[in-house]
Amino acid sequence: MRAGTWRLLAAIAIVFAVAAWIVWPGNPGLNVDLGPLSIHRPIELRQGLDLQGGLRVLLGADVPEGEALSRDSMAAARVIVENRVNALGVVEPVVQLQGDRYLVVELPGIRDPDRAVEALKGTGLLEFVETGSTILPQGALVRTSYREELGRDELDEGQDYYMPDTVFPTVFTGKDISSAGVDTNQVGGFEVTLTMTSEATSRFADYTRQNVGRVLAIVLDGRVLSSPRIESAIPDGQARISGDFTLEEARSLAIQLRYGALPVPLRVEETRAVGPSLGQDSVQKSIRAGIVGLSVVLLFMIVYYRVPGVLASLALITYAMINLALYKTIPVTITLPGVTGFLLSTGMAVDANILIFERMKEEVRWGRPLGSAVEAGFSRAWTSIRDSNLSALITCVVLFWFGSNFGATQVKGFAITLFLGVLISMFTAITVTHTLVRVAFHLGGDWLRERHWALGA
Repeated sequence: MRAGTWRLLAAIAIVFAVAAWIVWPGNPGLNVDLGPLSIHRPIELRQGLDLQGGLRVLLGADVPEGEALSRDSMAAARVIVENRVNALGVVEPVVQLQGDRYLVVELPGIRDPDRAVEALKGTGLLEFVETGSTILPQGALVRTSYREELGRDELDEGQDYYMPDTVFPTVFTGKDISSAGVDTNQVGGFEVTLTMTSEATSRFADYTRQNVGRVLAIVLDGRVLSSPRIESAIPDGQARISGDFTLEEARSLAIQLRYGALPVPLRVEETRAVGPSLGQDSVQKSIRAGIVGLSVVLLFMIVYYRVPGVLASLALITYAMINLALYKTIPVTITLPGVTGFLLSTGMAVDANILIFERMKEEVRWGRPLGSAVEAGFSRAWTSIRDSNLSALITCVVLFWFGSNFGATQVKGFAITLFLGVLISMFTAITVTHTLVRVAFHLGGDWLRERHWALGA
């Protein structure tokens, strides 16, 4: 046997060991500290809404019932809401249009539903208002000239305004902001960073240059966020909102500012927590079905194909390990359709091994030497495996495109797990099984030549 086969066997053993370490439930994650290189990343299996529960929110357009809404405005609102959800760090959220006035938002594993809902429907009307030497207290509700023009103060009737007889002039608005983010200050506190648009940068520079020492309050939806004093001119349009922010508060504010105001005001029609009970039940059933199904398949392979069946079982276990390891490291969010994709690809992996062994048995029955029969079996089966798997891969691409363009994210999950499974099944059938068969037949060739029943032939 060639030395390359032994090297390939060693590589397969290493891949299996690494995959087993990643799949191990007690895996501590990736923690690397090498000088300036510092990586700390948990390695865990991510679950979708149907498996771990979460929050389902129905948002409706907050406009009079008879007022017509354009499809484009609701589509734009969907994109903005989706961007806000993604910025919250939610894994595989679902944001879909329902009719022409509603949006359905599904948030798997959300930990702070109230903050998430506020981030979704908030209008994020940001203003920089001129207050002279007056420092407005944080959180105070104030009147501003821009809100007066929009008539937005009507929404806050009955609330207590700070200095109700004063309308503070608006100097800049959120439209003058091109980007927003979160950063830390010198004492470790969190700040929201702003970058003004190119059109507003010169106006911002002129204003700050002419008003050094005066207060330019930052107001979001009429509430004072901060009352910073202009310490010096800001010529480059780079500003920072300071305040007693927590990380979540700063991140939520940055999300609203970054993605601007919604083209259509939204109100929450329904908020419903989706418990994990349905998912847990489905998971348990899927796990039991998977274990029973895999055990039956492995038993069939061993009984029907004997020695090659044992080797194929080892290859299938390697296949499952690599799959789960990739799910954790990519990472892939596991949903019930995703589990279906995994099980379907497992069936294709079994089919590939059966094709190979049937071709090999034919060669043995025709009287070819054992070594030649093995190589001919793999060679003849390869074209069938290649064509069928290529068809499956094309189908996965089409399904993923369909899910991306029509919001069918569950289909995307199915396409991803099936695509990975098909690729890995080709690797394990052609490389792992082939290598194991070569090694086993090299070690036990004399014994097998006299006992064709051990090959199932």
